Amino acid sequence: MGEIGSGVTVLSLAIWVGLIGFRGQFWQTDQRLEGEVTEPESWFSVCTVIPARNEADVLPVTLRSLLTQNYPGRFSVILVDDGSTDGTASVARSVAQELGRSEQLHVLSAQPLPPGWTGKLWALEQGIQYAQSLTPSPDYFLLTDADIEHDFLNVRELVAKAQQENLDLVSLMVRLRCEGFWEQFLIPAFVFFFEKLYPFRWVNDSSKRTAAAAGGCILMSRKALIRIGGMETLRGALIDDCALAGAVKLGNLLSRDEGDKGKGRIWLGLGDSTRSLRAYPSLGTIWEMVARTAFTQLNYSPRLLLGTVMGMILVYIVPPVGAIVGWLTGNGLVAIAGLSSWLLMSCAYLPTLRFYRCSAGWAFCLPGIAFLYTLMTLDSALRHWQGRGGTWKGRVYSNYS
Repeated sequence: MGEIGSGVTVLSLAIWVGLIGFRGQFWQTDQRLEGEVTEPESWFSVCTVIPARNEADVLPVTLRSLLTQNYPGRFSVILVDDGSTDGTASVARSVAQELGRSEQLHVLSAQPLPPGWTGKLWALEQGIQYAQSLTPSPDYFLLTDADIEHDFLNVRELVAKAQQENLDLVSLMVRLRCEGFWEQFLIPAFVFFFEKLYPFRWVNDSSKRTAAAAGGCILMSRKALIRIGGMETLRGALIDDCALAGAVKLGNLLSRDEGDKGKGRIWLGLGDSTRSLRAYPSLGTIWEMVARTAFTQLNYSPRLLLGTVMGMILVYIVPPVGAIVGWLTGNGLVAIAGLSSWLLMSCAYLPTLRFYRCSAGWAFCLPGIAFLYTLMTLDSALRHWQGRGGTWKGRVYSNYS
């Protein structure tokens, strides 16, 4: 058992050395939109599409942030009211009227959800179709959630970034709310795990297959959307943001058409001043958020689930256990390897904690945080097998991808 323990602990250390040294420097937080961007000679038209289902409480802030954007080009907002029962549509109209921007806002009532579609993508599809019927059709679509408060320069910076670097898709991982105990304990780690799964530098490298986006804020060119076949090609995707990014980037990486060269470029980065107002005040609310799609991320595969659980244990749980057990039993190799791995993961986590302005002390809690996320993933699989997977806003998507 001593040899097995030593081997497992040393393996965990080797994995952390590999992650930090050879996985796209995922732990850095240097992929940011904020900064110097060269403004284009002319500003292209942008249409924002917001799928909204019972969002009346946040719209006075978030919709206002969009209607007051400092954007020199043509800019409009389409809000698709997806069966709300809290007066979402009337609140939206009131906000626009108060600002004197009623002509800028279009409020649509979503049609009944067809088979095979998720609610959000169906709402986006209807908004996009309506936008394309306008004259002139927009050059870009800004796909955003109803709970996102946009910095007043956000659209300007997104379009400038897209034009400057010839990007088909620009996405921000907006700043998530991180105020209470459970948010500070778990939310930065959620971003850290996402960055480890999809290193932003690899996402932004046109020669690599890694593709991802953050659904709260995606600017996409109309030409790219037409090229991939529109939202219909993604209609059943629960993790719609990454599916969209994959369709844009990978479709062109695999294309043999010479005309596609230079197309399909995407960019994903962290946003500081654009933020989500969605509150996760308790462990239960964060648990629901993760369990909704964690098993979907694993393609509903029991093998991938088993591999993920074993991997989380090896990478996050073994180091502190090895450090403590090695110290108690006098096994120096196990203690040193375990402690070294624990320190490496803590150091890797520090930039994300600094970005979220959280105490550095949370870094040493990462093994416990990872254990909770592992339990959430197991619960996600259990819910799927019980036919309760993918619950969101009163809908259940148990057989979607």
